[in-house]
Amino acid sequence: MADINHFNSNGIVPKHKKIGIIGLGPVGMILAEKLQEAGSEVIICVRNEVKRNKIVNEGIFLQNVYESHVHFSKVIKNIAEFKDEDLDYLIFSTKTYQLSELLKEVKDLESEKLTIIIAQNGIDVEELYTSTFNENRILRMIVNFAGNLVNPNTVKVTFFTPPNYIGSINDNNIEEAQNFAALLNSVHLDTQAVHSFELIKRAWEKTILNSSLSALCGVGRMTMSEAMNDNDTLELIEQIVAEAVEVAEKEKVRFSDDFIRQCIRYLKKGGDHFPSLALDLIQGKQTEIDYFNGKIVEYGRKHYVRTSLNLAFTNMVKAMSNKNILSRVPGVINDVQKKILEKGLISSNKSNQSHKNIPCFLGIDLGSAFAKLTVIDEEGNWLFKYFLPSMTNDKQLFKNVMTTLSSNFNIVYSCATGYGRKHFTETDIIKTEINCAAAGVSHFFKGEKNIIDIGGEDIKIIRCDIEDNVENFYMNDKCAAGTGSFLSEIAERANIHISEMSSMASLSNYDKELNSFCTVFAKTEIMNWIFDGMKIEDIARGIYISIANKVAKMRLDAGIPTFMIGGVIAHHPYLKTILSEKFNKDIEIVDNPQYIVSYGAACIAKSTYKKENKLLTDNKSN
Repeated sequence: MADINHFNSNGIVPKHKKIGIIGLGPVGMILAEKLQEAGSEVIICVRNEVKRNKIVNEGIFLQNVYESHVHFSKVIKNIAEFKDEDLDYLIFSTKTYQLSELLKEVKDLESEKLTIIIAQNGIDVEELYTSTFNENRILRMIVNFAGNLVNPNTVKVTFFTPPNYIGSINDNNIEEAQNFAALLNSVHLDTQAVHSFELIKRAWEKTILNSSLSALCGVGRMTMSEAMNDNDTLELIEQIVAEAVEVAEKEKVRFSDDFIRQCIRYLKKGGDHFPSLALDLIQGKQTEIDYFNGKIVEYGRKHYVRTSLNLAFTNMVKAMSNKNILSRVPGVINDVQKKILEKGLISSNKSNQSHKNIPCFLGIDLGSAFAKLTVIDEEGNWLFKYFLPSMTNDKQLFKNVMTTLSSNFNIVYSCATGYGRKHFTETDIIKTEINCAAAGVSHFFKGEKNIIDIGGEDIKIIRCDIEDNVENFYMNDKCAAGTGSFLSEIAERANIHISEMSSMASLSNYDKELNSFCTVFAKTEIMNWIFDGMKIEDIARGIYISIANKVAKMRLDAGIPTFMIGGVIAHHPYLKTILSEKFNKDIEIVDNPQYIVSYGAACIAKSTYKKENKLLTDNKSN
């Protein structure tokens, strides 16, 4: 009775459906791949530039349970672009906490033809859509597969426990539920079309399974298999399920007598990975707890059923993800984040709360030696700056900084740049360090200019036109000669501390320079200087003169202002004096020169965000 049909009313698998997908996590990517394989035209919306480029160029790969690879002809970056596509189906596979903003953007897409499909977990999530879309056009899908992202365009499908379920939320669109189920069945993603009452039961069933482990794993920092293999936590899990079953029965949702035992058996198949909600909690993100354990508590109160464990985990998750957690909770993680904030916040007078109430923009410069992070507000004011070594095996250090930012700033858009940008997937867009350097300096100094950027592995001279656009640039990147890494190695051989080198050089009038820029030969030459009794301040100045001569061989346009940026000039300001002499012109060091590229990335994130919002507004007005 519950299973309406595996096919549509004519027993035919529908073809040539045009399907849009919002939310390209594991579930969205699996659905996209399978629906494309079924013969539909699938259009996916991917805002993250790195992820979008990989999918455009390489397609989507599924591994493990399914082994397949599909390319997509249309990968869009804005929801507004769906407006011209005349979609048959629009699938939402996002987190519930992302919906409020998304629904504002998609409300103009509603039509008599469009069917909305909700592929989300939780109880009552369909109610979030009924104020935006006609409930006669809404289907809900209970997904019984899952996966982990291997990289931005590859999903390892960890399990599929068939079938999935799909149904019209008010039984007024049963045929479309049958049609969609038929599409998935044609590619072995077994799905049953069911009536609305059976759909409610399946939603409760899936939510009970999710609620039994997700919050526990997040609070306890345990994987699913770790939780299920510990007798103490196993007892907790059984009690969480028992509470939920009692509440469900009060709602006339009835399960078999051995349902709890079946749940435990199912959960014991869980892999050595974190549930989605647990990962969100660990990473300092919002969670869907209100639609998991929170809903069980809500319905328990309605029927005067005590749900002590579900309430405890709901409140713990909310407390741990609370935006003021740093000021309230002691502990190792809290102490780490406090130290990061103390080091990185520009103004300690403002509360963390104030940064959560305004749009903030993040720029990350992934340099060869150091990663620099900058957060700004809508006016371009500097809120936070931080640096950490790039070449380190301590990946947790970077994660701690990112978690601190997501917990304490309302980051609405982000941009990465630098050597590591192409392999970094945690920002919305990526840009070259040339463009970011120009954007950063141009925020403070408008018009034509030269920018000298001496980095860890290269030297760049950037020429900006009167409108602050990059007109040309020149780069020395064939070897590290004259760069930060060269400077560090040579200074070490000369036994000169980096922090003292600039002040030492300023005491010298000596003009001898290194004959070789090869690090090996330069080290030998430094040793000869030392053996010859050359003063340490003369050696320091000689090293700077050598680097200045290297820069002087590159083109620097006359008659326009020149600015220096980068970590080298931040620690070696005397180099500016020598370069000013070489070029016979005033050269200015910008404030915070080490962070100016990450600042520029944040500025580009801000301008891109505003352009996309303006495009969305213009499309709506048209």
